[in-house]
Amino acid sequence: MAELPAPELLRDPISYARLLKAVHDAVLSGTPAPRSPRSVVSASWDRSLAAHVDPDRKLPPVVYEGSELEDVRAAHPLAPVLPLLRQTLVSIADDAEHIMIVTDADGRILWREGATEVRHRADAVRLTEGTSWAEEAIGTNAMGTALATGEAVQIYSAEHLVRMCHSWTCAAAPLRDPDSGALLGVIDVSGPLRTVHPAMLALVRASASLAEGQLRAQLAVRDERLRRTNMGHLNSLRGAPGALLSAGGRVLATEACGDLPSSVDVRRPSGAVTLPDGRLGTVEPLDEGFLLRLGHPARPAQRVPKLALRFLSDGDPMATVDGHEVPITLRHAEILALLALHPEGLSADRLALQLYGEAGNPVTVRAEFHRLRAQLGATVFRTRPYRIASTVDADFVRASVALRRGDVSEAAREFDGPLLPHSEAPALRDERESLTALLRRVVLDSGDADALWAYWDTSCGVDDREIVEELCAALPPEDPRLAVADTHRARLGC
Repeated sequence: MAELPAPELLRDPISYARLLKAVHDAVLSGTPAPRSPRSVVSASWDRSLAAHVDPDRKLPPVVYEGSELEDVRAAHPLAPVLPLLRQTLVSIADDAEHIMIVTDADGRILWREGATEVRHRADAVRLTEGTSWAEEAIGTNAMGTALATGEAVQIYSAEHLVRMCHSWTCAAAPLRDPDSGALLGVIDVSGPLRTVHPAMLALVRASASLAEGQLRAQLAVRDERLRRTNMGHLNSLRGAPGALLSAGGRVLATEACGDLPSSVDVRRPSGAVTLPDGRLGTVEPLDEGFLLRLGHPARPAQRVPKLALRFLSDGDPMATVDGHEVPITLRHAEILALLALHPEGLSADRLALQLYGEAGNPVTVRAEFHRLRAQLGATVFRTRPYRIASTVDADFVRASVALRRGDVSEAAREFDGPLLPHSEAPALRDERESLTALLRRVVLDSGDADALWAYWDTSCGVDDREIVEELCAALPPEDPRLAVADTHRARLGC
Protein backbone atom coordinates (compact mmCIF):
# COMPACT_ATOMS: atom_id res chain seq x y z
CA MET A 1 0.00 0.00 0.00
CA ALA A 2 1.28 3.45 -0.93
CA GLU A 3 2.58 5.71 1.86
CA LEU A 4 0.48 8.87 1.77
CA PRO A 5 1.63 12.44 2.45
CA ALA A 6 0.64 13.76 5.86
CA PRO A 7 -2.94 15.00 6.42
CA GLU A 8 -1.69 18.56 6.96
CA LEU A 9 -0.95 18.66 3.21
CA LEU A 10 -4.68 19.01 2.62
CA ARG A 11 -5.38 21.10 5.72
CA ASP A 12 -2.76 23.74 4.93
CA PRO A 13 -0.76 22.94 1.77
CA ILE A 14 1.31 26.14 1.81
CA SER A 15 2.50 25.66 5.39
CA TYR A 16 3.15 22.01 4.64
CA ALA A 17 5.25 22.99 1.62
CA ARG A 18 7.33 25.33 3.82
CA LEU A 19 7.81 22.50 6.33
CA LEU A 20 8.95 20.15 3.56
CA LYS A 21 11.43 22.76 2.28
CA ALA A 22 12.90 23.05 5.77
CA VAL A 23 13.19 19.24 5.94
CA HIS A 24 14.79 19.12 2.46
CA ASP A 25 17.36 21.81 3.26
CA ALA A 26 18.24 20.31 6.63
CA VAL A 27 18.65 16.74 5.37
CA LEU A 28 20.84 17.79 2.44
CA SER A 29 22.97 20.07 4.61
CA GLY A 30 23.35 17.47 7.36
CA THR A 31 21.75 19.60 10.07
CA PRO A 32 18.89 18.47 12.37
CA ALA A 33 15.58 18.39 10.49
CA PRO A 34 12.23 19.51 11.97
CA ARG A 35 10.84 16.10 11.09
CA SER A 36 11.88 13.02 9.15
CA PRO A 37 10.88 12.70 5.49
CA ARG A 38 8.35 9.99 4.71
CA SER A 39 10.15 6.66 4.44
CA VAL A 40 9.35 6.34 0.72
CA VAL A 41 10.84 9.81 0.15
CA SER A 42 13.91 9.21 2.33
CA ALA A 43 14.70 5.93 0.54
CA SER A 44 14.28 7.65 -2.83
CA TRP A 45 16.62 10.49 -1.83
CA ASP A 46 19.22 7.90 -0.80
CA ARG A 47 18.94 6.11 -4.16
CA SER A 48 19.05 9.38 -6.10
CA LEU A 49 22.08 10.74 -4.25
CA ALA A 50 23.86 7.39 -4.66
CA ALA A 51 23.26 7.80 -8.41
CA HIS A 52 25.00 11.22 -8.16
CA VAL A 53 21.90 13.28 -8.90
CA ASP A 54 22.62 16.94 -8.15
CA PRO A 55 19.75 18.61 -6.20
CA ASP A 56 20.52 21.82 -8.11
CA ARG A 57 20.44 20.07 -11.49
CA LYS A 58 18.26 22.03 -13.88
CA LEU A 59 16.81 19.65 -16.49
CA PRO A 60 16.32 15.92 -17.15
CA PRO A 61 18.07 14.34 -20.16
CA VAL A 62 16.40 14.03 -23.57
CA VAL A 63 16.38 10.40 -24.74
CA TYR A 64 14.03 10.32 -27.75
CA GLU A 65 13.30 12.96 -30.39
CA GLY A 66 11.17 13.19 -33.51
CA SER A 67 10.56 10.03 -35.52
CA GLU A 68 12.42 7.87 -33.00
CA LEU A 69 9.84 8.76 -30.35
CA GLU A 70 7.01 7.92 -32.74
CA ASP A 71 8.51 4.49 -33.47
CA VAL A 72 8.95 3.73 -29.74
CA ARG A 73 5.36 4.76 -29.03
CA ALA A 74 3.93 2.60 -31.80
CA ALA A 75 5.77 -0.49 -30.55
CA HIS A 76 5.11 -0.02 -26.84
CA PRO A 77 2.68 -2.46 -25.15
CA LEU A 78 0.84 0.44 -23.45
CA ALA A 79 -0.15 2.00 -26.77
CA PRO A 80 -3.40 -0.07 -26.97
CA VAL A 81 -4.65 1.28 -23.61
CA LEU A 82 -3.85 4.93 -24.33
CA PRO A 83 -7.45 5.68 -25.51
CA LEU A 84 -8.77 4.35 -22.19
CA LEU A 85 -6.31 6.47 -20.22
CA ARG A 86 -7.25 9.54 -22.25
CA GLN A 87 -10.94 8.90 -21.58
CA THR A 88 -10.31 8.36 -17.85
CA LEU A 89 -7.72 11.01 -17.05
CA VAL A 90 -7.28 13.77 -19.62
CA SER A 91 -10.59 15.59 -19.10
CA ILE A 92 -10.13 15.43 -15.32
CA ALA A 93 -6.54 16.63 -15.68
CA ASP A 94 -7.75 19.54 -17.80
CA ASP A 95 -10.37 20.58 -15.24
CA ALA A 96 -7.91 20.26 -12.35
CA GLU A 97 -5.11 22.12 -14.20
CA HIS A 98 -2.97 19.00 -14.44
CA ILE A 99 -1.36 16.97 -17.20
CA MET A 100 -1.46 13.21 -17.78
CA ILE A 101 1.85 11.48 -18.48
CA VAL A 102 2.64 7.90 -19.52
CA THR A 103 6.19 6.56 -19.31
CA ASP A 104 7.92 3.33 -20.26
CA ALA A 105 9.53 0.99 -17.72
CA ASP A 106 12.74 3.09 -17.74
CA GLY A 107 10.96 6.32 -16.83
CA ARG A 108 11.09 7.85 -20.31
CA ILE A 109 8.01 9.96 -21.07
CA LEU A 110 6.19 8.64 -24.15
CA TRP A 111 2.90 10.56 -23.96
CA ARG A 112 1.87 13.83 -22.31
CA GLU A 113 -1.58 15.39 -22.58
CA GLY A 114 -3.69 17.87 -20.65
CA ALA A 115 -4.24 21.53 -19.91
CA THR A 116 -2.42 23.83 -22.36
CA GLU A 117 -1.25 26.30 -19.73
CA VAL A 118 0.15 23.50 -17.55
CA ARG A 119 1.90 21.93 -20.57
CA HIS A 120 3.63 25.27 -21.21
CA ARG A 121 4.77 25.39 -17.60
CA ALA A 122 5.93 21.76 -17.84
CA ASP A 123 8.03 22.60 -20.89
CA ALA A 124 10.08 24.93 -18.69
CA VAL A 125 11.23 21.99 -16.54
CA ARG A 126 11.38 19.61 -19.52
CA LEU A 127 8.45 17.57 -18.23
CA THR A 128 7.72 16.52 -21.78
CA GLU A 129 7.82 13.63 -24.25
CA GLY A 130 11.18 12.01 -24.88
CA THR A 131 12.81 12.96 -21.55
CA SER A 132 13.87 10.58 -18.77
CA TRP A 133 12.33 10.99 -15.31
CA ALA A 134 13.91 7.90 -13.77
CA GLU A 135 15.31 8.48 -10.29
CA GLU A 136 18.88 8.06 -11.49
CA ALA A 137 18.26 10.76 -14.12
CA ILE A 138 16.39 13.47 -12.21
CA GLY A 139 16.01 12.24 -8.62
CA THR A 140 12.88 11.70 -6.55
CA ASN A 141 9.64 12.22 -8.48
CA ALA A 142 6.38 10.29 -8.63
CA MET A 143 7.12 8.59 -11.96
CA GLY A 144 10.67 7.50 -11.15
CA THR A 145 9.86 6.53 -7.57
CA ALA A 146 6.79 4.50 -8.60
CA LEU A 147 9.03 2.58 -11.02
CA ALA A 148 11.75 2.11 -8.39
CA THR A 149 9.32 0.79 -5.74
CA GLY A 150 6.64 -0.82 -7.89
CA GLU A 151 4.02 1.08 -5.84
CA ALA A 152 1.72 4.04 -6.42
CA VAL A 153 3.15 7.20 -4.87
CA GLN A 154 2.43 10.92 -4.52
CA ILE A 155 5.33 13.36 -4.33
CA TYR A 156 4.65 16.89 -3.17
CA SER A 157 6.77 20.06 -3.45
CA ALA A 158 10.14 19.73 -1.66
CA GLU A 159 9.79 15.95 -1.45
CA HIS A 160 11.29 16.16 -4.96
CA LEU A 161 15.06 15.95 -4.57
CA VAL A 162 15.82 18.42 -7.37
CA ARG A 163 14.86 21.96 -6.39
CA MET A 164 13.46 22.99 -9.77
CA CYS A 165 10.58 20.54 -9.16
CA HIS A 166 9.52 22.05 -5.81
CA SER A 167 6.69 24.03 -7.43
CA TRP A 168 5.07 20.76 -8.65
CA THR A 169 2.95 18.00 -7.17
CA CYS A 170 2.54 14.63 -8.89
CA ALA A 171 0.96 11.22 -8.37
CA ALA A 172 1.89 8.08 -10.30
CA ALA A 173 0.93 4.40 -10.39
CA PRO A 174 2.81 1.55 -12.10
CA LEU A 175 1.35 -0.59 -14.87
CA ARG A 176 2.31 -4.28 -15.11
CA ASP A 177 2.25 -6.84 -17.88
CA PRO A 178 -0.55 -9.31 -16.99
CA ASP A 179 1.43 -12.13 -18.62
CA SER A 180 4.86 -11.74 -17.01
CA GLY A 181 4.15 -9.33 -14.16
CA ALA A 182 6.96 -7.09 -15.44
CA LEU A 183 6.65 -3.31 -15.18
CA LEU A 184 5.52 -1.70 -18.43
CA GLY A 185 5.63 1.90 -17.23
CA VAL A 186 3.62 4.34 -15.12
CA ILE A 187 0.74 6.73 -15.51
CA ASP A 188 1.18 10.07 -13.79
CA VAL A 189 -0.88 13.16 -13.12
CA SER A 190 1.20 16.30 -12.42
CA GLY A 191 0.32 19.90 -11.76
CA PRO A 192 1.44 23.12 -10.11
CA LEU A 193 1.75 23.14 -6.33
CA ARG A 194 -1.48 25.06 -5.74
CA THR A 195 -3.58 22.43 -7.57
CA VAL A 196 -2.93 19.53 -5.16
CA HIS A 197 -6.07 17.41 -4.73
CA PRO A 198 -6.76 14.61 -2.22
CA ALA A 199 -8.25 12.31 -4.86
CA MET A 200 -5.36 12.41 -7.33
CA LEU A 201 -3.48 9.37 -6.00
CA ALA A 202 -6.67 7.31 -5.86
CA LEU A 203 -7.49 8.44 -9.39
CA VAL A 204 -4.20 7.28 -10.91
CA ARG A 205 -4.46 3.98 -8.99
CA ALA A 206 -7.96 3.39 -10.36
CA SER A 207 -6.88 4.33 -13.88
CA ALA A 208 -3.94 1.92 -13.68
CA SER A 209 -6.32 -0.86 -12.57
CA LEU A 210 -8.63 -0.14 -15.51
CA ALA A 211 -5.73 -0.17 -17.96
CA GLU A 212 -4.36 -3.44 -16.56
CA GLY A 213 -7.88 -4.90 -16.81
CA GLN A 214 -7.96 -4.04 -20.50
CA LEU A 215 -4.51 -5.60 -20.97
CA ARG A 216 -5.79 -8.76 -19.23
CA ALA A 217 -8.80 -8.89 -21.55
CA GLN A 218 -6.51 -8.65 -24.58
CA LEU A 219 -4.29 -11.35 -23.10
CA ALA A 220 -7.32 -13.63 -22.61
CA VAL A 221 -8.10 -13.35 -26.31
CA ARG A 222 -4.52 -14.32 -27.20
CA ASP A 223 -4.61 -17.21 -24.72
CA GLU A 224 -7.77 -18.62 -26.25
CA ARG A 225 -6.25 -18.43 -29.72
CA LEU A 226 -3.12 -20.22 -28.47
CA ARG A 227 -5.24 -22.95 -26.82
CA ARG A 228 -7.16 -23.58 -30.02
CA THR A 229 -3.95 -23.69 -32.05
CA ASN A 230 -1.99 -26.04 -29.77
CA MET A 231 -4.59 -28.20 -28.03
CA GLY A 232 -3.71 -31.08 -30.36
CA HIS A 233 -0.24 -31.30 -28.77
CA LEU A 234 -1.77 -31.75 -25.32
CA ASN A 235 -4.21 -34.37 -26.63
CA SER A 236 -1.29 -36.27 -28.16
CA LEU A 237 -0.07 -37.14 -24.62
CA ARG A 238 -2.99 -39.66 -24.53
CA GLY A 239 -3.72 -39.23 -20.83
CA ALA A 240 -0.12 -38.84 -19.64
CA PRO A 241 0.35 -35.88 -17.29
CA GLY A 242 1.19 -32.58 -18.98
CA ALA A 243 0.13 -29.01 -19.63
CA LEU A 244 -0.07 -26.41 -22.36
CA LEU A 245 1.88 -23.24 -21.50
CA SER A 246 1.89 -19.72 -22.90
CA ALA A 247 5.05 -18.18 -24.34
CA GLY A 248 5.74 -16.74 -20.87
CA GLY A 249 5.13 -20.06 -19.11
CA ARG A 250 1.60 -19.53 -17.76
CA VAL A 251 -0.50 -22.69 -17.52
CA LEU A 252 -3.37 -22.56 -20.05
CA ALA A 253 -4.63 -26.16 -20.07
CA THR A 254 -3.74 -29.39 -18.22
CA GLU A 255 -4.09 -33.13 -18.57
CA ALA A 256 -3.98 -35.55 -15.61
CA CYS A 257 -1.38 -33.56 -13.69
CA GLY A 258 -3.21 -32.47 -10.50
CA ASP A 259 -2.30 -29.15 -8.90
CA LEU A 260 0.09 -26.96 -10.87
CA PRO A 261 1.49 -23.50 -10.13
CA SER A 262 0.03 -20.70 -12.22
CA SER A 263 3.25 -20.52 -14.27
CA VAL A 264 6.31 -22.64 -15.05
CA ASP A 265 9.87 -21.43 -15.68
CA VAL A 266 10.43 -21.95 -19.42
CA ARG A 267 13.74 -20.08 -19.63
CA ARG A 268 16.13 -22.98 -18.97
CA PRO A 269 17.95 -24.02 -22.14
CA SER A 270 17.82 -27.71 -21.17
CA GLY A 271 14.03 -27.68 -20.93
CA ALA A 272 14.15 -29.51 -17.56
CA VAL A 273 11.95 -28.12 -14.78
CA THR A 274 11.24 -28.98 -11.15
CA LEU A 275 7.83 -27.96 -9.83
CA PRO A 276 7.37 -26.59 -6.30
CA ASP A 277 5.94 -29.95 -5.15
CA GLY A 278 9.07 -31.77 -6.36
CA ARG A 279 7.73 -33.21 -9.62
CA LEU A 280 10.14 -33.26 -12.56
CA GLY A 281 9.22 -32.37 -16.10
CA THR A 282 10.43 -31.21 -19.49
CA VAL A 283 9.31 -28.21 -21.53
CA GLU A 284 9.10 -28.54 -25.33
CA PRO A 285 8.75 -25.43 -27.52
CA LEU A 286 5.76 -25.17 -29.88
CA ASP A 287 5.10 -22.66 -32.64
CA GLU A 288 3.27 -20.62 -29.98
CA GLY A 289 3.91 -21.46 -26.34
CA PHE A 290 5.22 -24.70 -24.82
CA LEU A 291 4.17 -28.24 -23.95
CA LEU A 292 5.02 -29.46 -20.43
CA ARG A 293 5.51 -33.21 -19.88
CA LEU A 294 5.56 -34.36 -16.27
CA GLY A 295 7.47 -37.31 -14.82
CA HIS A 296 7.45 -38.90 -11.38
CA PRO A 297 7.51 -36.73 -8.25
CA ALA A 298 10.64 -36.15 -6.23
CA ARG A 299 10.62 -35.56 -2.48
CA PRO A 300 8.83 -32.25 -1.92
CA ALA A 301 10.73 -29.46 -0.24
CA GLN A 302 9.27 -28.15 3.00
CA ARG A 303 8.98 -24.39 3.30
CA VAL A 304 7.16 -22.15 5.73
CA PRO A 305 5.34 -19.28 3.97
CA LYS A 306 5.50 -15.72 5.31
CA LEU A 307 2.21 -13.90 5.92
CA ALA A 308 2.22 -10.12 6.39
CA LEU A 309 -0.90 -8.21 7.51
CA ARG A 310 -1.33 -4.43 7.32
CA PHE A 311 -4.63 -3.71 9.04
CA LEU A 312 -3.93 -0.46 10.93
CA SER A 313 -5.18 1.97 8.31
CA ASP A 314 -8.20 3.87 7.07
CA GLY A 315 -7.69 2.19 3.71
CA ASP A 316 -8.36 -1.36 2.60
CA PRO A 317 -6.73 -4.17 4.58
CA MET A 318 -3.67 -5.64 2.87
CA ALA A 319 -2.29 -9.16 3.12
CA THR A 320 0.82 -10.53 1.43
CA VAL A 321 2.07 -14.11 1.21
CA ASP A 322 5.82 -14.37 0.58
CA GLY A 323 5.83 -10.75 -0.58
CA HIS A 324 2.96 -11.12 -3.04
CA GLU A 325 -0.16 -9.07 -2.29
CA VAL A 326 -3.38 -11.09 -2.14
CA PRO A 327 -6.70 -9.21 -2.41
CA ILE A 328 -8.91 -10.03 0.57
CA THR A 329 -12.44 -9.17 1.67
CA LEU A 330 -13.21 -7.52 5.00
CA ARG A 331 -14.58 -10.82 6.35
CA HIS A 332 -11.37 -12.64 5.42
CA ALA A 333 -9.34 -9.86 7.01
CA GLU A 334 -11.37 -10.30 10.20
CA ILE A 335 -10.61 -14.03 10.27
CA LEU A 336 -6.90 -13.38 9.73
CA ALA A 337 -6.84 -10.74 12.46
CA LEU A 338 -8.53 -13.04 15.00
CA LEU A 339 -6.20 -15.93 14.18
CA ALA A 340 -3.16 -13.65 14.47
CA LEU A 341 -4.42 -12.53 17.88
CA HIS A 342 -4.91 -16.21 18.92
CA PRO A 343 -1.83 -18.07 17.65
CA GLU A 344 -2.92 -21.16 19.61
CA GLY A 345 -5.92 -21.42 17.28
CA LEU A 346 -9.71 -21.11 17.45
CA SER A 347 -12.44 -23.68 16.96
CA ALA A 348 -15.21 -22.99 14.45
CA ASP A 349 -17.59 -22.27 17.33
CA ARG A 350 -15.27 -19.74 19.00
CA LEU A 351 -14.43 -18.10 15.68
CA ALA A 352 -18.16 -17.77 14.88
CA LEU A 353 -18.79 -16.21 18.30
CA GLN A 354 -15.99 -13.65 17.87
CA LEU A 355 -17.05 -12.80 14.31
CA TYR A 356 -20.84 -12.69 14.65
CA GLY A 357 -21.65 -12.77 18.36
CA GLU A 358 -24.28 -15.12 19.77
CA ALA A 359 -25.95 -15.39 16.35
CA GLY A 360 -22.77 -16.82 14.78
CA ASN A 361 -23.03 -20.04 12.80
CA PRO A 362 -19.98 -22.39 12.65
CA VAL A 363 -21.13 -23.60 9.21
CA THR A 364 -20.74 -20.07 7.83
CA VAL A 365 -17.28 -19.80 9.38
CA ARG A 366 -16.17 -23.12 7.87
CA ALA A 367 -17.26 -21.96 4.41
CA GLU A 368 -15.45 -18.60 4.78
CA PHE A 369 -12.31 -20.29 6.09
CA HIS A 370 -12.33 -22.73 3.18
CA ARG A 371 -12.48 -19.83 0.69
CA LEU A 372 -9.73 -17.96 2.53
CA ARG A 373 -7.50 -21.05 2.59
CA ALA A 374 -8.00 -21.53 -1.15
CA GLN A 375 -7.08 -17.90 -1.80
CA LEU A 376 -3.95 -17.63 0.38
CA GLY A 377 -2.75 -21.24 0.03
CA ALA A 378 -3.28 -24.38 2.06
CA THR A 379 0.20 -24.18 3.62
CA VAL A 380 -0.65 -20.89 5.34
CA PHE A 381 -3.22 -22.53 7.67
CA ARG A 382 -3.90 -25.56 9.83
CA THR A 383 -7.26 -26.89 10.98
CA ARG A 384 -8.59 -28.48 14.18
CA PRO A 385 -8.36 -25.85 15.55
CA TYR A 386 -8.18 -23.17 12.87
CA ARG A 387 -4.79 -21.43 13.13
CA ILE A 388 -2.08 -19.78 11.05
CA ALA A 389 0.82 -22.13 10.23
CA SER A 390 3.00 -19.55 8.49
CA THR A 391 5.15 -16.91 10.13
CA VAL A 392 3.04 -13.81 10.79
CA ASP A 393 4.09 -10.15 10.63
CA ALA A 394 1.06 -8.05 11.65
CA ASP A 395 1.22 -4.29 12.30
CA PHE A 396 -1.47 -4.44 15.02
CA VAL A 397 0.45 -7.18 16.84
CA ARG A 398 3.67 -5.13 16.64
CA ALA A 399 1.86 -2.06 18.01
CA SER A 400 0.45 -4.07 20.94
CA VAL A 401 3.85 -5.60 21.73
CA ALA A 402 5.47 -2.14 21.67
CA LEU A 403 2.84 -0.82 24.10
CA ARG A 404 3.38 -3.76 26.46
CA ARG A 405 7.11 -3.07 26.64
CA GLY A 406 6.56 0.68 27.05
CA ASP A 407 7.99 1.75 23.70
CA VAL A 408 5.64 4.67 22.97
CA SER A 409 7.53 5.90 19.89
CA GLU A 410 7.48 2.48 18.21
CA ALA A 411 3.78 1.97 18.97
CA ALA A 412 2.91 5.40 17.54
CA ARG A 413 4.94 4.72 14.40
CA GLU A 414 3.13 1.44 13.79
CA PHE A 415 -0.30 3.02 14.25
CA ASP A 416 -1.45 4.42 10.88
CA GLY A 417 -5.13 4.22 11.79
CA PRO A 418 -7.70 2.09 13.62
CA LEU A 419 -7.70 -1.70 13.31
CA LEU A 420 -10.06 -2.70 10.47
CA PRO A 421 -12.24 0.41 10.98
CA HIS A 422 -15.19 -0.98 9.00
CA SER A 423 -15.37 -4.25 10.93
CA GLU A 424 -18.40 -4.87 13.15
CA ALA A 425 -17.14 -8.23 14.45
CA PRO A 426 -17.62 -8.00 18.24
CA ALA A 427 -14.16 -9.24 19.20
CA LEU A 428 -12.40 -6.95 16.71
CA ARG A 429 -14.52 -3.95 17.65
CA ASP A 430 -13.40 -4.46 21.26
CA GLU A 431 -9.76 -4.95 20.20
CA ARG A 432 -9.87 -1.84 17.99
CA GLU A 433 -11.33 0.37 20.72
CA SER A 434 -8.96 -1.02 23.34
CA LEU A 435 -5.82 -0.56 21.22
CA THR A 436 -6.79 2.96 20.12
CA ALA A 437 -7.73 4.09 23.62
CA LEU A 438 -4.59 2.62 25.20
CA LEU A 439 -2.30 4.16 22.60
CA ARG A 440 -4.02 7.54 22.95
CA ARG A 441 -3.63 7.49 26.73
CA VAL A 442 0.01 6.42 26.60
CA VAL A 443 0.86 9.03 23.96
CA LEU A 444 -0.84 11.79 25.98
CA ASP A 445 0.93 10.75 29.18
CA SER A 446 4.31 10.56 27.43
CA GLY A 447 4.43 14.23 26.37
CA ASP A 448 6.64 13.02 23.51
CA ALA A 449 6.28 15.48 20.58
CA ASP A 450 7.11 12.91 17.91
CA ALA A 451 4.67 10.35 19.34
CA LEU A 452 1.95 13.00 19.65
CA TRP A 453 2.59 14.14 16.07
CA ALA A 454 2.44 10.54 14.79
CA TYR A 455 -0.90 9.92 16.55
CA TRP A 456 -2.31 13.28 15.42
CA ASP A 457 -1.28 12.27 11.88
CA THR A 458 -4.05 9.60 11.88
CA SER A 459 -7.82 9.78 11.52
CA CYS A 460 -8.11 8.94 15.24
CA GLY A 461 -6.06 11.92 16.35
CA VAL A 462 -6.52 14.61 13.73
CA ASP A 463 -9.59 16.22 15.34
CA ASP A 464 -8.84 15.18 18.93
CA ARG A 465 -8.69 18.48 20.81
CA GLU A 466 -6.73 17.10 23.76
CA ILE A 467 -4.14 15.58 21.42
CA VAL A 468 -3.80 18.87 19.50
CA GLU A 469 -3.43 20.86 22.74
CA GLU A 470 -0.74 18.50 24.08
CA LEU A 471 1.04 18.53 20.72
CA CYS A 472 1.20 22.32 20.64
CA ALA A 473 2.50 22.32 24.22
CA ALA A 474 5.15 19.68 23.47
CA LEU A 475 6.55 21.21 20.27
CA PRO A 476 9.40 23.70 20.84
CA PRO A 477 8.88 27.24 19.42
CA GLU A 478 11.50 26.73 16.68
CA ASP A 479 9.86 23.54 15.36
CA PRO A 480 8.10 24.28 12.01
CA ARG A 481 5.47 21.70 12.91
CA LEU A 482 4.17 24.04 15.59
CA ALA A 483 2.72 26.43 13.00
CA VAL A 484 0.83 23.59 11.34
CA ALA A 485 -0.51 22.30 14.67
CA ASP A 486 -1.41 25.82 15.85
CA THR A 487 -3.36 26.48 12.65
CA HIS A 488 -5.35 23.30 13.09
CA ARG A 489 -5.95 24.02 16.78
CA ALA A 490 -7.44 27.38 15.83
CA ARG A 491 -9.74 25.68 13.32
CA LEU A 492 -10.96 23.32 16.02
CA GLY A 493 -11.72 26.29 18.21
CA CYS A 494 -9.39 25.19 21.00
